[in-house]
Amino acid sequence: MSTHASPSKKRLAALSLAALGVVYGDIGTSPLYALKEVFGGAHHPVPITPENVLGILSVIFWSLMILVSLKYVSFITRADNKGEGGIMALMALALRPQPENSKTRTLILVIGLFGAALFYGDGILTPAISVLSAVEGLAIVTPAFQSYVLPLSMIILVGLFLMQRRGTGAVGALFGPVMVLWFLTLGGLGVASIVDTPVVLGALNPAHALRFFAANPLLGFFSLGACVLAVTGAEALYADMGHFGRRPIQLAWFGLAMPGLVLNYFGQGALLLRNPAAIEHPFYLLAPQWALLPMVALATMATVIASQAVISGAFSITQQAMQLGFAPRMEISHTSAHERGQIYMVSINWALLLSVVALVIGFQNSSNLAAAYGIAVTGTMLVTDILAFLVARHVWGWPAWKATLGALPFVLIDLGFLSATATKIADGGWFPLVFGLFVYLLLTTWKRGRELLRRRLLADAMDMAGFVRAIDGSITRVPGTAVFLTANPEIVPQAMLHSLKHYKALHERVIVVSVGILDTPRLEDSQRVTVQPMGNAFWQVRLRYGFMEQPNIPEALEWCAEQGLDFEPMDTSFFLGRETIIPRMTSEMPFWREKIFIAMFRNAGSAASFFGLPPNRVVELGTQVVL
Repeated sequence: MSTHASPSKKRLAALSLAALGVVYGDIGTSPLYALKEVFGGAHHPVPITPENVLGILSVIFWSLMILVSLKYVSFITRADNKGEGGIMALMALALRPQPENSKTRTLILVIGLFGAALFYGDGILTPAISVLSAVEGLAIVTPAFQSYVLPLSMIILVGLFLMQRRGTGAVGALFGPVMVLWFLTLGGLGVASIVDTPVVLGALNPAHALRFFAANPLLGFFSLGACVLAVTGAEALYADMGHFGRRPIQLAWFGLAMPGLVLNYFGQGALLLRNPAAIEHPFYLLAPQWALLPMVALATMATVIASQAVISGAFSITQQAMQLGFAPRMEISHTSAHERGQIYMVSINWALLLSVVALVIGFQNSSNLAAAYGIAVTGTMLVTDILAFLVARHVWGWPAWKATLGALPFVLIDLGFLSATATKIADGGWFPLVFGLFVYLLLTTWKRGRELLRRRLLADAMDMAGFVRAIDGSITRVPGTAVFLTANPEIVPQAMLHSLKHYKALHERVIVVSVGILDTPRLEDSQRVTVQPMGNAFWQVRLRYGFMEQPNIPEALEWCAEQGLDFEPMDTSFFLGRETIIPRMTSEMPFWREKIFIAMFRNAGSAASFFGLPPNRVVELGTQVVL
């Protein structure tokens, strides 16, 4: 028998290790604050009694089993969009069979976009609460460190966002090993405590959870708002599926992440049974005194890794929103020559940084932030349930009873958690809701504004085929190739009309290029380009990209040679239209919303940069449009 693992097994192991470093950082750092918040938080803390400790441990254990192991790891990961996961990918998949302007399509758009908007709230809250929770361990080492917790947390968070421009390639290789050490440490500390108080293992029996709710119905309901902190980050399993695949994510969860988490929660519970005063910080007090500083250092590294995953997710979901037409063009930098998913967006990075700094200053500690955290997570999870139901029903073709039976238990559980976290709206839960509504407003305003702009341009448009037929010898043709970009290949681009109006000439060869973004993540290169000769030395080129891809028009035009159209970059000029929008009080969009759209439109990134056009060969021609 060979002693060497097969290449496929080696790849599976490597991907599973990488998944630990990216996917499980968020949920992996939940032991820092979850149990502490249940029994010692400011919002309806649960009294520390043996029955309550076993009841809460049972709730957390079965939440991990049902919501993470069963729902996300085993079920939701099947609802992939050509391998990609996440709210936007799931929304695009659910939209696919729906006819335009149908009520179901509108519903999917509303809940999908709001779920995506809540994800941005999660992207702000995760770095803030995670890093604060880790650094708060310094106060356990000695109270003299208490005054340094906030400034040190700020330094770490600012450093984290500033390093985004460089990408994570250099340190990314360390993420997996660090998280392996983290989960092994979680499990080891938990086992040492469980050995001293093995009675906590009784919490594996769900009867303890049921008895807890029966004995404390109101308190049990409120406690769900803190228990949900144990499953924060579950949505990352699905969102990052495209990077690693289903098998590695499952292997990493069942092989190390889940056992480490369960053992640590039970270890903290055992500690509280022995010493209720340990609620000051049950995670750090599991460790011996000599190990506290190394634990703070390890926890800080783990929380930085957890934050990195959420920040990368915010970049990724913004890219998807741009390609699907819900956000304006923004500058995207690829930080890795090998990993296509590693991108950096300067505007999003600064928006997140400023928001995180404001959060830390405003909320001051992790306990205050915990109230705000839960509602963003549960809202996103409930949206995922609904979209997955619609995919099962309309994409997979499940009968209504089967789709309902599969989704209803998860919907009811997530509704319970969401209802409990909603009781904290006044204590901080308002933040992710307000932030989510703000992002939702921006996404829908951009979509609506672009639709109105498209209609205005279409009203004054000229048919492309008729225009080409009408071209005669009276129009001067100058040497070279002109490439005109258009959103609608059936009409004459505004830039072409303006060029003809001002220069009274056309190039001897004219290529009209349209770029279509499909509701699939990526396309094969063979599906990318369609070339159609139109006569009179006019060519129509249709380019197609998936919503996870970055268009590059010069590169795509090189492939046209296979279809009879040769492309000479140094003999080509690219013509772009740039609209200046004039607002009007009688627009179909409210005036205040119209002003928001115009501001977004004015600050959108350059089309030339977005499509990869060489700056020294681009000509922009402007036109005014009244909405």
